[in-house]
Amino acid sequence: MIPAYTCIVFDLDGTLTDSREGIYNSIRYALDRNGFSCPGDDTLRRFLGPPLAESFMTWCGMTEEEAAIATESYRERYVPRGMLENAVYPGIPSLLRSLREEGVFLAVATGKPLNATRPILEHFGLWGFFSSVACPALSDLHADKAVLIRRALNGLPEKARERVLMVGDIPGDILGGQRAGCDTCAALWGYGDNGEMLLSSPTFSAEDPDALFRILRGDRKPPRGPFISFEGVDGCGKSTQIRLFRTEMEKMGYRTLLTREPGGCPISEQIRSMLLTKEDNGMCDEAEALLFAAARAQHLREVILPALSKGWAVISDRYLDSSLVYQGAGRGLGMEWVRAINRPAIQDGMPDVTVILTLDPAEALRRRTKQGAPDRIEKSGGAFFDAAGRAFRRLAEDDPLRCAAVDAGGTEDEVASRVRAAVLSRLSAADPEGGKEVN
Repeated sequence: MIPAYTCIVFDLDGTLTDSREGIYNSIRYALDRNGFSCPGDDTLRRFLGPPLAESFMTWCGMTEEEAAIATESYRERYVPRGMLENAVYPGIPSLLRSLREEGVFLAVATGKPLNATRPILEHFGLWGFFSSVACPALSDLHADKAVLIRRALNGLPEKARERVLMVGDIPGDILGGQRAGCDTCAALWGYGDNGEMLLSSPTFSAEDPDALFRILRGDRKPPRGPFISFEGVDGCGKSTQIRLFRTEMEKMGYRTLLTREPGGCPISEQIRSMLLTKEDNGMCDEAEALLFAAARAQHLREVILPALSKGWAVISDRYLDSSLVYQGAGRGLGMEWVRAINRPAIQDGMPDVTVILTLDPAEALRRRTKQGAPDRIEKSGGAFFDAAGRAFRRLAEDDPLRCAAVDAGGTEDEVASRVRAAVLSRLSAADPEGGKEVN
């Protein structure tokens, strides 16, 4: 039986994130810049985990002075660029959220300096989970893991020191945890040789973050995943931004489900075919609004809620706000009437974050006309879409904690950066304060 831990300390590279690509690229840059030949991937793999300067000396034959210069060259590339050639291991966000919700004190002890550690944790949405982060100083060429772990535990409430676990992916993490008096878990999904990891006698081991979740949380269900919807008038670039954002969420360690409204499941797709036919089928506005609500009810229960209950991130192309805007404001049925008919459909199934892409009406119209034959809603005319655009902006103003109005003008990457920042700021607002720096 695994004991209930009051504090868990995580290594960073190879445990929380797969940083291999950025590390390899930055090592190659440093070696080339300083006139050293680059070893093969088998040797480069040995750089993952131990202090960088020690690896330069061991595997490239550098003196300590040369290793210090090479380390500076490595940082020239790594901090602005290489550190983001990175991804959180799938399942890590659910694990961390579950532990925090149970009141477990979470910390990071890493050989990476704080000027790289903090941006990585912030960029990938992990910073808020941790109450302590211990890193070596920039001038330190050698990092003792046991010392870092003890520093991560400095200032811990006495109750949080009762049972401490160190989770790491190389033997040095396990040995450091043992010297610091902690139980240890070998993260076998990381960079260490599994045989060597098990020879270091960890308290237990886990094949992947899901296995660690089961070890630590037993049969508890993972916390509900985040629900993000994308809205905006037709032509605002939703499809492109949803695709880019899904990639970002997967880099942050989330398993994702991409869905759409109306549609997303067989019954709702049948309703979609009636709603978005390219012919005028004589449907009245009230029937249109009620059909959207019916499709939403089935979609939520059959697709969205089951995925959220597994801890997945659900990204929906449109949701309730589209009905409020298109049928409520655009069709003139009234946003409150539309909200009322959707209450039994959605119950408490509202998104955590809604991205509303805003765009100049003339530009949106230009984009719509390039998309081919319009459906019956896209044929609604300029006055309809002008009213819809104003209503979307009003929703963002009325509910700024959930809704983020994002300027959809500019390049795809510029818009994607705005979307990412807006979603992360709202998701992290729900997390406890974290990130106490320990240097």
